[in-house]
Amino acid sequence: MNIGVLALQGDFSEHIQSIRRTGGEASEVRLPRDLAGLNGLIVPGGESTTIGKLAVQYGLIEALHDFGKTRAIWGTCAGAIFLSKDVRRHQPLLGLMDITVQRNAFGRQAESFEIDLDIPALAREGNGRARPFHAVFIRAPIIESVGPGVEVLARLENGSIVAARQGRFLATSFHPELTRDDRVHQYFLGIVGGK
Repeated sequence: MNIGVLALQGDFSEHIQSIRRTGGEASEVRLPRDLAGLNGLIVPGGESTTIGKLAVQYGLIEALHDFGKTRAIWGTCAGAIFLSKDVRRHQPLLGLMDITVQRNAFGRQAESFEIDLDIPALAREGNGRARPFHAVFIRAPIIESVGPGVEVLARLENGSIVAARQGRFLATSFHPELTRDDRVHQYFLGIVGGK
């Protein structure tokens, strides 16, 4: 599988390394032509307003919409914001996933944190419960609400949604690429493969 990583801004190189560790191929996407031949796409963390403005500038919005009609897209942190339908403010969004996201829900950089999350979807079939996933949250959003057809994959203890899936779309508030645990990347490759 060949997975593209939107490389306009943010931590795209870490996603590329994670995909390669799982045995997939990965390439940087900066222009619409870079989407050709890809099986899926990751929109990394970074700054969602900047990612959106650069996507408009490079003519990527329509191309990414078309790509999402048939192929899987995963947004992490700022990428989840960009993938969402609503962030309660004006900024360029793909609007592909029926979620409302609150930006910087935990405050400034100093309020960033790490926590072990229960993500049942990461359990391999027949192996019972998945071990906790150590999640890194950096100026992270939360998913305030989900529409019909959106499956909540993980919540914090206070009930805040931090991972969700809608068909071939995946959104995580945290940064799996900043750990050596590639299970969320493997899960996304399963989505790309039609699971």
